[in-house]
Amino acid sequence: MGVSVSTAPQRIGLFGGAFDPPHDAHVALARAAIEQLALDRLHIAPTGDAWHKSRPLSPASHRLAMCRLAFGDVPKVVVDERELRRNGPTYTVDTLIELRAEYPGAALFLQIGADQAAAFHTWHRAADLLQLATVSIAARAVTNGVEGQFDVKNPLPKTPAATTRILTLPALAHSATEVRRRVAAGLSVDGLVSAPVARYIAEHHLYKTPA
Repeated sequence: MGVSVSTAPQRIGLFGGAFDPPHDAHVALARAAIEQLALDRLHIAPTGDAWHKSRPLSPASHRLAMCRLAFGDVPKVVVDERELRRNGPTYTVDTLIELRAEYPGAALFLQIGADQAAAFHTWHRAADLLQLATVSIAARAVTNGVEGQFDVKNPLPKTPAATTRILTLPALAHSATEVRRRVAAGLSVDGLVSAPVARYIAEHHLYKTPA
């Protein structure tokens, strides 16, 4: 028998990023999104060819493996590798269009950080993104030094269909850049990434050169 309408997921989240590596603030955002948005499912989508990144990303296989370790015990999370399989630049709008087809009638929610919200106007087909999903912005009490903060009361461009939500997160000043810097310097990353992710980084000799 097919899945009944009443049991089909109705609130679907998408949380994309380089996850190079996934750290504890990423996991905190995922948990906050699931709880505060009452999500039935949250897709964690490591990016493939990140057109907006000025530095080369770690191989997709490593970032995918670390995501599975970092988010493996978070209920309702699905680590989604579709963007890693795409040829050419990876765009969030394409993933949302695919999710819309996979979950017809469901409400879609896109999770982004404060720094991503500040640069949202530069995203590929930003206006279409705002029509496809509610954009949920993580508001942390402590930032990671990102320049150009946004006004959480009106963080994104106004469009008739635009809907935003603010997610309240714990005060974590983590960043992937800081994790990579500490690993390159031979310093501990305890408290920044989970123990399984830290072991994976060490076993595969990742980030041995400065970020």
